[in-house]
Amino acid sequence: MRSWLAKCSALVIVAGLSAPAWAATWDMPTPYGETNFHTVNIKQFADDVKAATGGGLTINVHSGGSLFKHPEIKNAVRGAQVPIGEFLLSRLSNENPVFQVDSIPFLATDYDAAKKLWGASRQTVEKLLDQQGMMVLFSVPWPPQGIYSKNKLDTVAGLKGVKFRAYNAATEQLAKLAGAVPTQVEVPDIPQAFATGRVDAMITSPSTGANSKAWDFVSHFYHTQAWLPKNIVVVNKKAFAKLDGKLQQALLKAASDAEARGWKASMAETDAKIKILKDNGMQVPAPSSELMSGLKGIGKTMTEEWAAKAGADGGAIIRAFNQ
Repeated sequence: MRSWLAKCSALVIVAGLSAPAWAATWDMPTPYGETNFHTVNIKQFADDVKAATGGGLTINVHSGGSLFKHPEIKNAVRGAQVPIGEFLLSRLSNENPVFQVDSIPFLATDYDAAKKLWGASRQTVEKLLDQQGMMVLFSVPWPPQGIYSKNKLDTVAGLKGVKFRAYNAATEQLAKLAGAVPTQVEVPDIPQAFATGRVDAMITSPSTGANSKAWDFVSHFYHTQAWLPKNIVVVNKKAFAKLDGKLQQALLKAASDAEARGWKASMAETDAKIKILKDNGMQVPAPSSELMSGLKGIGKTMTEEWAAKAGADGGAIIRAFNQ
């Protein structure tokens, strides 16, 4: 018996020595499905963290709003219900217009411009989130936004009275300025919303359209390249502070890699998903000059409105972007 107890004690000691003393497991809610390129990138980020820390930090990714719904994720991280999470940055525009800067129509309409805009606005975004107890890890853009419609769309007037899916303040305002009727619909609910007649049109990325099988409920996609909104990954500052220093560095390195990888993935995603839309029978005509003129007019109005609301921070961002 003594021999058996001695062996068990030795095994416990060895097991304790082999496991990292600072090991932690984090749950991470994300709003999009398993095949979405944002989710794929985040799962790779989690794998990188686990590998770099030798299992010292494990991040369990809960995709598709399965742990917290999209509107709840930011406050779940802020309130330390979870240590880390992903959400669409412009969802916070009602808190501060700075969060909406990447969703102003026709301000930054390609990847180079979007990267420059992120560089111009990142410090201010970080400051605002820091005040709420969160730290920015990385951000990745969606492909440029285009319009999905059940009917042919030649001018902005064609949107008058149309029930239009909105997902943040910017898309709601765009719908109103176009004479459409904005309706809040989350990504997982898009097919049902179209099927039940809650919405008849939307503006979103080729990724969301392809992942939602948009060809089942709309016939046209117009690649208007209106803006490139970003998803952002944040960590609760107190949770981060509890990590061992080496673990913190590994997390930050994995985040930097995820941002670089995510931007490249977004670029590749655009052409790939537009091809999927075409292959499944959707019409993808070039937007008419009349449609683009009307949309750019809305963009000009929204830029002016945003600048008036954003104050000094907004002015500084625009000046840095235009340099």
